[in-house]
Amino acid sequence: MNNKYDIIVAGGGFAGVCAAISASRMGKRVCLVEKHNCLGGAASMSLVLPFMYYWTHNDKGERINLSQGVFEEIVNELRALGGTLPNWQECFNEEILKVVLNRMVIESGATLLFQCHITEVFCQEGKIEKIKINHVGGSDFLYADYFIDATGDGNLCALGGFEFMLGRESDGLCQPMTLSFRLANVDTKLFNREHNRINEIYRKYKQEGKITNPRENILSFNTTHDGIVHFNTTRVVKLNPCDIEDLTKAEIIAREQAYEIFCFLKENAQGCKNATLLSTGMQIGVRESRRILGEHILTGEEIVSCTKFYDSIATCNYDIDIHNPSGEGTSHHYFKDGEYYTVPYRCIVPKGSKNVLVAGRCISATHEAQASFRIMPACAAIGQGAGVAAAILHENFLTPMEIDIQQLKNAMKEQNAKIE
Repeated sequence: MNNKYDIIVAGGGFAGVCAAISASRMGKRVCLVEKHNCLGGAASMSLVLPFMYYWTHNDKGERINLSQGVFEEIVNELRALGGTLPNWQECFNEEILKVVLNRMVIESGATLLFQCHITEVFCQEGKIEKIKINHVGGSDFLYADYFIDATGDGNLCALGGFEFMLGRESDGLCQPMTLSFRLANVDTKLFNREHNRINEIYRKYKQEGKITNPRENILSFNTTHDGIVHFNTTRVVKLNPCDIEDLTKAEIIAREQAYEIFCFLKENAQGCKNATLLSTGMQIGVRESRRILGEHILTGEEIVSCTKFYDSIATCNYDIDIHNPSGEGTSHHYFKDGEYYTVPYRCIVPKGSKNVLVAGRCISATHEAQASFRIMPACAAIGQGAGVAAAILHENFLTPMEIDIQQLKNAMKEQNAKIE
């Protein structure tokens, strides 16, 4: 096994994939380390879909995608392989997605290592020298000049001793965890027509104490498969996704909730009378966990004000979508058409970092701000920014805050990224 690289990317979700591809395309020796057996992160392992709102419209009413670059290439490849619905590109087949991501990473020239768990990070004064991985063959040390933490939970940085934030400021609670599940043999047209009635019954059942799930309604999406409906409707609150005992408890609670909702729908939804419980995510979906303390903390106020930062690496306008960390209810702040904000480069630089960047939902932000950019298209765009930045840093032997912002922005534009 080759154990020395220019850049190591930890985590193979959308942020990590786009970071690895973009850096490798700039001629760097990149290793992408993933703990599971596939790429795609939440989409693959937690059955999260669809791609949430990542576009706006110009004065002519034309759609402008805010997440472009590598992410747009992924969507185009999915479409070419029949992995999306013909009239709805945001709905995708995660099995085809896995193939697309494998191909794109390999074609970029990056090295891919599956089923490798990072167990130790050797870091001194903000510089990571090496990491230790455990795998089926034992353990190895991997060395790199630069590292990107795209683990979602900020595991690499946490193990390296970098500071992080967890949960909302008032009580430290994170957004709820959700285990997505699928039902098969559903009359989807009938179910879609009766959805409002079903939610009325659901609320009545909750009032009567017949439903334990604290979520206020049943949220479902169509899939690329006839007769299969996707449910993003379980809700586990007041547990820490970075605590192994809490995480285990959450998986158990959520699976019981999924079965509870399945039974409720069999009993009350005509479209589900012949339904079967097809699948649940291989791991519970985590909306929020560690957020690495960076050179800038992106705030909810900056997002609501549609702030355009001088060191922008990504654009986003998904609403501030906060699922109540302590129980029922979901709050939103929606952006008007044409409005968006940008994500500054400084948010992907951990405080005191000499050779480490972060990408995805674990970048430096408040609880409120993270609720907007945590979606997969935005994480992909942020990941591309991190990959391009790491390549530039390596090319010029720089620490993260020494980067030439204009050079970074020019390089991102060359890769068709949307940064302003």
